[in-house]
Amino acid sequence: MSRKPVTSAFSLARNPFGKLIYTAADGTTHEGITPVRAFALTAPDEGISLISAEGKELQWIDRLEDLPEAARALIAEEFAQREFMPVIQRIVAVGSFATPSTWQVETDRGATELILKSEDDIRRLRGTNGLLIADSNGIHFTIRDRTALDAHSQKILKRFL
Repeated sequence: MSRKPVTSAFSLARNPFGKLIYTAADGTTHEGITPVRAFALTAPDEGISLISAEGKELQWIDRLEDLPEAARALIAEEFAQREFMPVIQRIVAVGSFATPSTWQVETDRGATELILKSEDDIRRLRGTNGLLIADSNGIHFTIRDRTALDAHSQKILKRFL
């Protein structure tokens, strides 16, 4: 699939129902477009595709920062509405070192508990020190850099990795 470079010739807006509208350089409009990240975990602001409601790629964006502020803000709002992936900042305690186990964690969205069904639900993010943790309810938590966690959290993690 050939990629279309980002140009200032397209624009983004919202219709009265909150759906994104893409307007191409030739004036063609598409309602209900969806921004999709190519590398959601490892490079979230790079490689973004704008997809039509019919599933066709309308625009490829190498870097989000290349867009004008208004378009960047609309895409960020769309991602925030669709994506829910709390970032674990600290592991307070675990109920057991055998799975399933209940973890008490502090995230960027507040304190919560998650149930880890199996060690297989902790995945290393290739090329980074990050982890993706799936809880028993299907919510995915992320640790961006496990080496940046406090010593207590790192000690707990080592028991599961």
